[in-house]
Amino acid sequence: MKRQNMVPLQELNLADRFLFDEVMEDPDTHRNILSIILGRELPPLVRAETEKEVRISSLARSIRLDVFTMDENTDVCDTEMQKVWKKDLAKRSRYYQGIVDTGLLKPGIADYNLLNNTYIILIMTFDLFGYGKYCYTFRPVCQEVPGCILDDGATRIFLNTRGRNDNEVSPELVDFLHYVENTTDLAAQTSNSERIHKIHDRVKRVRQNEKVGVKYMLAWEEKYYDREEAHEEGRAEGRAEGLTEGRAEGLTEGRAEGLTEGRAEKLAELVKKKLAKGKTTEEIADDLEENVDTIHEIIANFTSD
Repeated sequence: MKRQNMVPLQELNLADRFLFDEVMEDPDTHRNILSIILGRELPPLVRAETEKEVRISSLARSIRLDVFTMDENTDVCDTEMQKVWKKDLAKRSRYYQGIVDTGLLKPGIADYNLLNNTYIILIMTFDLFGYGKYCYTFRPVCQEVPGCILDDGATRIFLNTRGRNDNEVSPELVDFLHYVENTTDLAAQTSNSERIHKIHDRVKRVRQNEKVGVKYMLAWEEKYYDREEAHEEGRAEGRAEGLTEGRAEGLTEGRAEGLTEGRAEKLAELVKKKLAKGKTTEEIADDLEENVDTIHEIIANFTSD
């Protein structure tokens, strides 16, 4: 099996979802990262979960939250690591906000003021909005009266590791966002933040943990075999139709209209397996190297059958 494409665990950055989730399993590290992002010392966490699946109905699309937490003040945070640019991130944050909210009030509670304050946080290695900011914070504001904020307790934060407005945000946040993309001893040592030093201690422990290493290898191999299976099926279909191998490879490039019937059936089978494991549409598309829209269409066909 070819392993040249597998980045060693010791070389992963926090921007890599596997390392991020493992590091955030530690409540103290989780709390330190959120304190840096929110610019205030958070109280102890009472709930902290990684890869939390949220489903409100068998008919509604479920989501898998990277890192979900609630602190002693009952403030709720969902923190997502986003390394790849996708055109649906703004609306995805809206969907995540809605799904998170549905689970915060117990049946029979009539007072909506009991809804928790929520923060949907996306840490991105690119500038989604193009203004050069490290941090974009969104809260509803009245268009007619700009100073009138809709105080509904919901905040969405988009972080950009490649911002340029260093003088407008805290040095600690700048150091942390640079550290996300360059998770090295040197990056940690050159920061004056005690929180970042503690985060790096956690990173080093994760990288040296043999059980985590095995878990990483198994996760990588599963993704590798899924991709190879999908590619081989596409090549076989291409050969059966007398196509060149290069054209057969093109069958896996995410164009639903270019799939043969057999390839489409195989792809649908793989998607079903991954849905049963609780994977999101984006994770399935990444595993199978398919376009997200193609995976959406396949899932929609399941529900219409």
